[in-house]
Formats: sequence, structure tokens, C-alpha cells
Amino acid sequence: MLAVNFTLFATLRKNVCNLSSWAGPARSCEALLPPNESTLSSRRHEVLRGTADIGFSKSARRFSAEPRQQPPVCSCVALGGVDSQGKCNNRFSKKGRSGTLDEIFRQEGLTVAYHQITPAERYTLATLRKQVPALSTAAMARLMDRHRSTIAREIARNSCRYDGGYRHSKAQERTNGRRSRSRRNSRFGSQDWDVVIRLLREGLSPDQISGRLRLERRLRISRESIYRFIRRDKKGGGELYRLLRQPSKWRKRHPGAEKRGRLSGKRHISERPAAAQRREELGHWEMDTMVSPADRHCVLTLVERATGCLLLGKLRSRSVAATNRRVIQLIRAQPHLFKTITVDNGTEFHGYADIERATGTVFYFATPYHSWERGTNENTNGLVRQYIPKRTSMRHLTQARCTEIALRLNNRPRKRHAYLSPIEVLARSLSR
Repeated sequence: MLAVNFTLFATLRKNVCNLSSWAGPARSCEALLPPNESTLSSRRHEVLRGTADIGFSKSARRFSAEPRQQPPVCSCVALGGVDSQGKCNNRFSKKGRSGTLDEIFRQEGLTVAYHQITPAERYTLATLRKQVPALSTAAMARLMDRHRSTIAREIARNSCRYDGGYRHSKAQERTNGRRSRSRRNSRFGSQDWDVVIRLLREGLSPDQISGRLRLERRLRISRESIYRFIRRDKKGGGELYRLLRQPSKWRKRHPGAEKRGRLSGKRHISERPAAAQRREELGHWEMDTMVSPADRHCVLTLVERATGCLLLGKLRSRSVAATNRRVIQLIRAQPHLFKTITVDNGTEFHGYADIERATGTVFYFATPYHSWERGTNENTNGLVRQYIPKRTSMRHLTQARCTEIALRLNNRPRKRHAYLSPIEVLARSLSR
């Protein structure tokens, strides 16, 4: 490709040296050529020589077959430009316009592949920036047959920081460095991964492997890179994922439009009374459901924020009707203890308006995917899992068993209450 550009330059030497648009003193044409350029094959040389007399019209923005008296701007190709299908490399690719070198090559059975700025073009750009008077970015882009944004980005990326100068050798070094550091070029070989696999077999987690290797200055690798390696191995049928202490979790990195809990009129958790947020008074609860993947049966959990008291209700299905019946039953058993309930956006709570009318308790809804806004409920669910492990069927779980589990947890000492139990804290609060 370099030979294509600079052989054309040789054929247009007499025109380039006579560019009247350069107001400064004429420079030797050889000053624009990088050293040690190879020659072109005879066939392509003939094609390019045939394009030497093609003019360019600014008004029509296309090549014209008629020769013109003024120096042709198409000589920019001779200055190291390329003519490709990229948006920023071809200013004449709009519909209905033709005459580019790419089309000429195509007619002759030759192709010009897309590529980024070449070392020869960087040499040409550095030479153009030395012209007196100085050329604008747009002018240099026209001469090089590149989009002005391409030239502007090249200068911004590869100019020297201390003086702002553009040197073609330094620019090429910076480009090569960025390519070598690119994530598309893996920096870890088979020996590095052998070390990681050995440490995985010893029981270390990816985070421990990353930290230890960095501490010993043996290898700098992030834990996420190790996790990606394990996921790729799993997709290929490998068994490395079994070496992790905990099963990998599905992560929703880029959630789309929210589809859960779309219901008008819901009160957001930000509208909840400040006393509920600060746990200053009784009667503010958080509610959730614990499901089983084995069947439709589930458990309803209600936790009082100030004391940590727990109520459990067995549900045969996670439906609105079943949820409403159980919640109303639990509230009516002790109505003086209920003021507000905060829930997530599950569809089982879409009948909250019926509960409000039946009991007078006000409902608030947390932000979707913000489980930490109901941290008390989520932590208590973890305590319940001691008695109802995950992936366990709840079909044979009874309400009596749920009440027994709640009683056990309500009598368990809690560190946040100075090791008093939730029942003891509730009794003290009611006696005041």
C-alpha cells in the first residue's frame, strides 16, 4: 500500500511541486517522501500513472475526466493518503458520487483494503505540519484524502506532551504501544494460566490468587480476568468452575427497561416516615417471600425494623390472593403493631391496596434491584435459611413449623440489641 501511494507521487511530481495553494516557498518534492520506499508492480504502476492527469472540482466534489490548469488536489493521494471504504477515509463515498481510486482499482481487478493511518502517512503528516505558513487541519486532511476528524485525532493522540510537536517516529511508537496493551491482545500465556490453575486446585479464590501473585511480584492479573478464564473454560466443557468455593452467580450488568412490578400509584420508599428509617418507633415492617425452585410453595416473611421480630406465613402459591389472605390474617392477630410495610416489586404484592383497605396499614415499595433498601428483611431471610435451606421443597412445610421457626429466631440474642432477644426488646418497648 505504501508503494501504491508514493509511486503515484512520483508520477505527479511536477504537479505537486507547483501547488499554488501553499503560500510559502516551494519545497522539494522529495521532502514529502519517506526514505527507502519500494517500487510498485508494473501493472498497478500503469493504473496509477493513468490517474495522474485526473482533475478535481471543488464545486462538484468529485473527480473529473477533463484536465485542469490549476494543480490537481487529487495529488493528496501521492502524499501518503489512502482511498478506502471507511467513513473517515473517503470523502466521496456518498450515493451518486464516483471516481475514487478505489473504484478505478476495482475496475482493474485490484482491491484496496481498509486500514488505519500508516507509517508513511504519519511521515507525510509530520512534513505537512512544518509548512510555512501553517496549514489547517482541514487543509492537511484534504491533501491526504482523509477526514479532518481522523487527522485531528491522530495529532491529539500522538503529539509530544512537552512541546506539542508531532514527530512521525514517536507517533508510530505510541501507536505500537497502545496496540500491544490492547485487551484484544492477551498478555497471559499458557504458563501464566498453569500457575492460576494450580492455585485454584489448592483452594485459593480468584481474589486471593490475584492478590498473592501481585504481592510476590510474579504476575499482575485481576480477579475478573481469572473469572472470565473460568467461564470460558466452563463453556468449553471444562471443570475449573467446580474449584470455586461458591457457585457463580448470574449478574445482570446492563438491565434493560424495568419490567417488574409495573403498577401505578405505588408509594416509593423515599416517602416513608423518617421514624421508620431511623428505627425510632414500633410498627414499621419489611416483607418478602422465600421461594423454592422445586414447587410453587413459599414462605412469607415479615420483620419489624426496630426490634427485629419475625412473623412467618406459609403460602401454597405466590399469588396475589394467597398473599393477601395470609398478610391480613397476620396483621389482624396484632393490629396495634402495624403502621407501615415496605416490600419489593414482586407481583405477589400487587394487591396491596386491598390490604390497606382491610387493615389500614400503609405500603411502600423499594427501588427495583435495590435489595439493600430492605436490608433488615434480607438479613433475616438468611437466618431463616438455617431452618429452610435453599433448593429445599416447601410442600410439606406447615404453618405450625413456620411459627416454631419464628419463635426460635425471636428468642435468639442479637448483637445490635446488646445481646437481648427481639422479644425482650419488644416487651420493653410496649411497657414504656
